[in-house]
Amino acid sequence: MPSYQAPLRDMRFVTDEMFDYPRHYASLPNGDDASPDVVNAILEEGARFARDVLLPINQSGDEEGCLLEGGEVKAPKGFKEAYQQYVEGGWPSLAADPEQGGQGLPPSLAMMLSEMICATNLAWGMYPGLSHGAADALRHHGTDEQKATYLTKLVEGVWTGTMCLTEPHCGTDLGLIKTRAVPADGNAYAITGTKIFISAGDHNLAENIVHLVLAKLPDAPEGSKGISLFVVPKFMPNAEGNPGERNGVTCGSLEHKMGIHGNATCVMNFDDATGYLVGPPNKGLACMFTMMNAARLGVGIQGLGLIEASFQNSLSYARDRLQMRGLSGKQAPEKPADPIIVHPDVRRMLLTQKAFAEGGRMLVLYTAQMLDVVEHGEPGEDRDHAETLLGLLTPIVKAFLTEVGFESTNEGVQIYGGHGFIKEWGMEQLVRDARITRLYEGTTGIQALDLLGRKVLMSQGESLKVFTKEIHKFCKAEADNPVLKEFVEPLAKLNAEWGELTMGVGMKAMQDREEVGAASVDYLMYSGYVTLAYLFARAAKQASVSLEGDDKAFYAAKLNTARFYYQRLLPRTKAHAQMIQSGAGSLMAMSSEEFGLGFEI
Repeated sequence: MPSYQAPLRDMRFVTDEMFDYPRHYASLPNGDDASPDVVNAILEEGARFARDVLLPINQSGDEEGCLLEGGEVKAPKGFKEAYQQYVEGGWPSLAADPEQGGQGLPPSLAMMLSEMICATNLAWGMYPGLSHGAADALRHHGTDEQKATYLTKLVEGVWTGTMCLTEPHCGTDLGLIKTRAVPADGNAYAITGTKIFISAGDHNLAENIVHLVLAKLPDAPEGSKGISLFVVPKFMPNAEGNPGERNGVTCGSLEHKMGIHGNATCVMNFDDATGYLVGPPNKGLACMFTMMNAARLGVGIQGLGLIEASFQNSLSYARDRLQMRGLSGKQAPEKPADPIIVHPDVRRMLLTQKAFAEGGRMLVLYTAQMLDVVEHGEPGEDRDHAETLLGLLTPIVKAFLTEVGFESTNEGVQIYGGHGFIKEWGMEQLVRDARITRLYEGTTGIQALDLLGRKVLMSQGESLKVFTKEIHKFCKAEADNPVLKEFVEPLAKLNAEWGELTMGVGMKAMQDREEVGAASVDYLMYSGYVTLAYLFARAAKQASVSLEGDDKAFYAAKLNTARFYYQRLLPRTKAHAQMIQSGAGSLMAMSSEEFGLGFEI
């Protein structure tokens, strides 16, 4: 079975040394509740819960999967008991509003806990993870009655939530949905339709499940402008607020999936189910985006957690596995062969995992600071600035970290060699689980269009300038620092090129909109690599001034990881830049019929 130790030392480096989280927390309303002692206690207990409770049921949950029996879904053995411990520990309410029974702590603290959960049991973590998004949507858009009925239960964790978007004939293009909502008694609606790929759609972990469902009213406009959002519980709440009569919501079947077997991915049937409108009619997509944006950050953290899990186990294996001798001679002469960690190519793979884990953590916790300010900060320039950066970085967090997450878990299998392909070691499960992260909550292509088309070009590049100005100021301030020269000089050039590439795509797009789609994924990956380069430069600065302290080895390793990233991973930007500049011509020249020349369909 794979092992795991929460990377608390690295988390504290990022939060306390790089981003000064203690001061950041103190600046927030009720910031005193997130004192360093409280934060440390929460992280240490969260690490114990992830390691001792979730990790032992990860592999068994994957092998057993979920079971649909008599119309009810049962999660794998141990999942329900783990969830009860999670609720009893108060974990679901960590960052929720105290008015709804939450603890009112900053969202960033919950995101650190989320990384540990995703690293140890991604499938289990999806059950409570989706509830946070459902609670956010109701908190922002629900009526007072809906909040009183559902929100406290979701915050406590005794009820869980889902989001029901996808249908058999439509995924990304939600304007095509066929689920209907017909006015019924009072302010209720009868919801009828089928939704697919619904994570945690049905299970036995909690006493009730609150579905947030996209549907169309009878007089709705065509397309996405005619979508409304409804809250549809599995059991109708009774007068005391407890689960009462069964609603017309059932799990028709469980999807047979490549990975995340421990999570119930359901086909959900709504047959005249009672639901209630959330937000204004025909504005459901805007309301659902509150939940989707939270979910997108959550999926990025899933990518990060899987990178860390794969790296830790790959490192342990590489230190123990004996194969051949080092090219420069025996490294362990007392043994029959050297451990494979002495070989350069194994080190390349390990350092790739390490760099993406540490860089991804910096990206998540940098973005998390923006989320704290947006959720808890006072209105004004600082919150506007944070909101702009959060919007820009969300698709990068989601897509870039899941792309390199899949790469990193594959490298884990490669490091194990043939053993990585065997189930008992657990490395192939990480690959299978990681694969879905590039798909759900918007594929990499959708995130790329959001970043380039919606966030950057639709703002005339202003959102990007907010971030590139920050990078420029850093490079200018450190231009004469000889220790950082190897980082600052290439970063400054890439930062300038980022703006030039953006302008080039924008100019081409004025003549041909296909240019945006042709450039978008390479643009997103380029953006991700430059963003991590900025964060590694900041990490190198912090590490360089701390080298003479008590933890010299840690800071030396941080500097070496930054150098590896700049020398071995950052050059990938050259290929992405070239592909961005190549335009849409070669992609769009061939007709759909020409694709199949050489065989018959």
